[in-house]
Amino acid sequence: MTLYSDVAELLAEAGILDVDVDDAVADEHVRSSAYHRVVLVAASSRSRDRDRAIVATILRDPVDLVSKTAVVALVDGIAMKATGAAEFRQWSAGIQSETAQFETEGYRDFIRRRIQDWLLLLSVEDGHVPTQGELSNASDWMQRVLAERSTSPAVLALLAESGSRKKIRNIAKNRAGGAR
Repeated sequence: MTLYSDVAELLAEAGILDVDVDDAVADEHVRSSAYHRVVLVAASSRSRDRDRAIVATILRDPVDLVSKTAVVALVDGIAMKATGAAEFRQWSAGIQSETAQFETEGYRDFIRRRIQDWLLLLSVEDGHVPTQGELSNASDWMQRVLAERSTSPAVLALLAESGSRKKIRNIAKNRAGGAR
């Protein structure tokens, strides 16, 4: 497979007809934007059958940062539509095996951590109260999302006490109505 055929196939399967494939191949910014549109289409689909193939194709891109950005957008899009942690855990297992192709270890780690963050949020939305260790393993970004979105008094109390940043602790404290 060539970059041209990969980009053309992804765009065609997503029904995106207004991107010039030659421009996308020549310019990583155009390609990144095209991939972003492809993963938005994929994430909005009810079927998860093509996600691994889409990720595998995107990961063949010669610019790891372009691939990482697209895969993270897909992970975020699927997580936001997941009905719970179990569904997302099953889906993400296949994606994580694909992302082992990244040459840049930091990108593999970033996606793994992003998946773990989403699993934590989805489990909290299912009623789970994280342990201190689970909270400390969550990124600052996810701790802030939890502080801003959670309605659980126990989760907000934990974040108010143990959030990794003062801003996170203050958001949780204020949302819990327990500003001291």
